[in-house]
Amino acid sequence: MSLKSQPDEIIEDKSPNFIRSIITEDIREGRHSSITTRFPPEPNGYLHIGHAKSICLNFNLAQDFEGKCHLRFDDTNPIKEEQEFIDAIREDVTWLGFNWGIHEFFTSDYFEKLYLWAEDLIIAEKAYVDDLSADEIREYRGTLTEPGRKSPYRNRSIEENLELFRNMQSGKFKNGAKVLRAKINMSSGNLNLRDPVLYRILHSEHPRTGSQWCIYPTYDFAHGQSDAIERITHSICTLEFEDHRPLYDWLVDNIQLPSKPKQFEFSRLNLTHTILSKRQLKRLVSEGLVSGWDDPRMPTISGYRRRGYPAYAIRDFINRIGVSKSNSIVEIQSLEACVREYLNQKALRRMAVLRPIKVIIDNYPQNQVEELRAIDKPNDPNSSTRMIPFGRELYIEREDFLEEPTKKFFRLAPGREVRLRFAYFITCQKIIKDSNGEIKELRCTYDPETKGGNAPDGRKVKGTIHWVSAEHAIEAEIHQYDYLFKSENPSENENFLDDVNPNSLKKLLGCKLEPCLKDSAISATVQFERLGYYCLDKAATADHIIFNQTIGLRENMKKKT
Repeated sequence: MSLKSQPDEIIEDKSPNFIRSIITEDIREGRHSSITTRFPPEPNGYLHIGHAKSICLNFNLAQDFEGKCHLRFDDTNPIKEEQEFIDAIREDVTWLGFNWGIHEFFTSDYFEKLYLWAEDLIIAEKAYVDDLSADEIREYRGTLTEPGRKSPYRNRSIEENLELFRNMQSGKFKNGAKVLRAKINMSSGNLNLRDPVLYRILHSEHPRTGSQWCIYPTYDFAHGQSDAIERITHSICTLEFEDHRPLYDWLVDNIQLPSKPKQFEFSRLNLTHTILSKRQLKRLVSEGLVSGWDDPRMPTISGYRRRGYPAYAIRDFINRIGVSKSNSIVEIQSLEACVREYLNQKALRRMAVLRPIKVIIDNYPQNQVEELRAIDKPNDPNSSTRMIPFGRELYIEREDFLEEPTKKFFRLAPGREVRLRFAYFITCQKIIKDSNGEIKELRCTYDPETKGGNAPDGRKVKGTIHWVSAEHAIEAEIHQYDYLFKSENPSENENFLDDVNPNSLKKLLGCKLEPCLKDSAISATVQFERLGYYCLDKAATADHIIFNQTIGLRENMKKKT
């Protein structure tokens, strides 16, 4: 069972930022006649909201400067890569509203060229095969205050290095036995230039190349060379790669490449109450703290989609936060505001009762059912309408009734009259309780002259509540969500799993919905009047209807304190 999404307009992001200024200058000075950018995800997990910032930036820049943006899968680690992740990445980028056309590539497409360029570095005495273990390489590397030490294998001859490297490729050595390292400067102030590893041995089946290779390039080696092959003009990365740029440039300068790309860095997205480390997100999945990568509590694009976040709202959020070189943490309420603002304009209104209490209207004719007209979008003067059934027995929200009302409680109470949305005025006459003293049902009367919600004598009521017909209501399971992490900055905790909110998901059973919510042709996300925005879960069926809470009607100020 699924709800059909409605197409959205694409946001034109032409806001000024330093990368846009660089591109404008490059074109004006004739360094490029057009631009090519790329989004290079690793297919080792699902994309998250941080990736959405990179996706929007790269694709929007390419569009605005009439260039193109490549989707390139960085599949250099076969141990962690799966087809599931490749498919999910494609789906997420498409759902966000971007199209790479024929420009889909894999780093594995270039394995042969990368290998030959590695041999070229060996021949130029700019790379060597090292026998040090990973721990020894880290020890020899030095620290930020102490220079590194040269490996005892650093001065092997060209012939010996070539033979060893070819033997690495032919499978003669075990994992970790040897690596290929660049020969740069073990005393460099930048640790990334202290003879970085270019190739490592991995005896693992690759999803695309099978067992053809048992050595694989590191990201640092494959990155710039893949950009050069694809003639990327502006290789845009997040700030953690800023210290890697000298290595990027060194490799580009020391290999005969078809083009000379340049790398630029921008600040990554950080959100409060959110973890955006793929490694940590994977732990949440593998340890069963969430139902999967697309759990609606996850900050993954697929998780937001399942929760009912519109793609437009995510693009709008990315546009609003802008692009800079300064790391900062954005309040999650900023994202929620974009979602709420969009849904307030677009979402159809429906009525649902999540914690039902039965109301019986004693003076309403038995077995009579009438159809009342309801507005789908009250804030739209051209809104469509729908017909909803009304009968003698109804459900209202349990919190809309108080036996002993407080001073500021204006909803239903003994002897008090309220308005039923789109229907009539009713007055509570009697409370029926069960053997435990719990309220079982309310006996009420209605004023037949108030159809549509207005009294002909002009009398006013202070409260309007929603309802559903008991006879026609469909039953559903509703999932309510809170933040997955209790603290504002969970990534600062030494063990972030201790910060997981045990109450981030509440399942409400026996909820009552108006009958049109069984229609799978309605908008993807709807507003349950007075309650919030909800969408049908992908696991729902005709016999088991499940709605996920997308977001509340207004910001919860308690979550900001």
